[in-house]
Amino acid sequence: MRIVDNIKVWGEPLENAVSQAVTCSQHGDVLGVALMADHHKGYSQPIGGVVAYRNMISPSGVGYDIACGNKAVRTNLMWEDIKDQIAVIMDDINANVSFGVGRNNPTPVDHELFDDASWKLFDSIEPGLQHKLKTLARNQLGTVGSGNHFVDIFVEESTGKVWVANHFGSRGFGHKVASGFLNLAAGREFSGKAPGESMDQPPTLFDLNSEMGEMYWDGMTLAGRYAYAGRDYVIEQVLGILGASAEYSVHNHHNFAWKEQHMGEDVVVVRKGATPLAPGQLGFVGGSMGDISVIVEGIHSEENTESYRSTVHGAGRIMSRTQAAGKMNYKLRTRMGGEISEEQMHAAVRAYGVELRGAGTDESPFVYKKLQDVLNAHADTLKINHVLRPVGVDMAGGNEFDPYKD
Repeated sequence: MRIVDNIKVWGEPLENAVSQAVTCSQHGDVLGVALMADHHKGYSQPIGGVVAYRNMISPSGVGYDIACGNKAVRTNLMWEDIKDQIAVIMDDINANVSFGVGRNNPTPVDHELFDDASWKLFDSIEPGLQHKLKTLARNQLGTVGSGNHFVDIFVEESTGKVWVANHFGSRGFGHKVASGFLNLAAGREFSGKAPGESMDQPPTLFDLNSEMGEMYWDGMTLAGRYAYAGRDYVIEQVLGILGASAEYSVHNHHNFAWKEQHMGEDVVVVRKGATPLAPGQLGFVGGSMGDISVIVEGIHSEENTESYRSTVHGAGRIMSRTQAAGKMNYKLRTRMGGEISEEQMHAAVRAYGVELRGAGTDESPFVYKKLQDVLNAHADTLKINHVLRPVGVDMAGGNEFDPYKD
């Protein structure tokens, strides 16, 4: 860990992300800011950025994909039992789990969450908004989305055990909540059309005890519960395809805000692309489709305290989507001019022993740091409990438009 412009930075500092972190530190009542080793530039708050506020909440800091996170489970299966069927298994996952932007679940899920009184919040903002958002949420529960969101099968080579994991958030519902409150903060209607924002604009902030702050907190919390329900549903789908049961699970958000105590103060910790990791707390951290993923556990240490008990959420990009896959032609629904070809991507994942479905070259192994290098920067904050090698990866197709700015 080093200090750069009064920002605590793990890993190699990226100037544009540090600059964003400095901007965050200068707005609102801030206890401190930290950048995890997978940090890179995001919208308003850098991805891999952690900001601890006194009695404030930042909807731009939490971001558009509220409660994006991971769930990982160890199954009762051994890799030897299924390795000859992995191609068929990945075909089944691809056919039965819905990937992509704006997709509805072909089998709508009736979940107790939709009976919760919290939904009434939205009708207090705008007539009919509860029905509109609940319908969207109900239709999309159990769908995965696009971008870097995935469903993976892993083998833990030290034990031979099969693991299943996924990565996605609150889908269109969370995006509407985020954009709606950012609209309200700017004096626009919740459902109004928001203009394009600057990546480097200062964070949007609400006083936590204000009406707006309380409403956003309740909306964010509901989106978090929705994201958990979606990840639970997809894991159960995959376990059903495998004919397996879960022996052990790890589940966490990494785009969210938590009320915690740090440095002797009660604060709101906004983590964007950062995993909470208090001593004894578990987290799943995914690498690329051609790299390890891990289950980590927070440890008691000065560095863990300095990080606001946080760690990375992934390996961190070293190449932008456009650089890797080219510029998107939305009329033709194809990307052109990228540095990474599909042939390169498929050769790399085949060499690593991965059965791949979907995915574009903007998610290929070449665009990410090596996860172990990133974890090494946090060696004094965590321990690695399980090392997982991907054997099956399923993602949305490469030409899906990802509307989430982070």
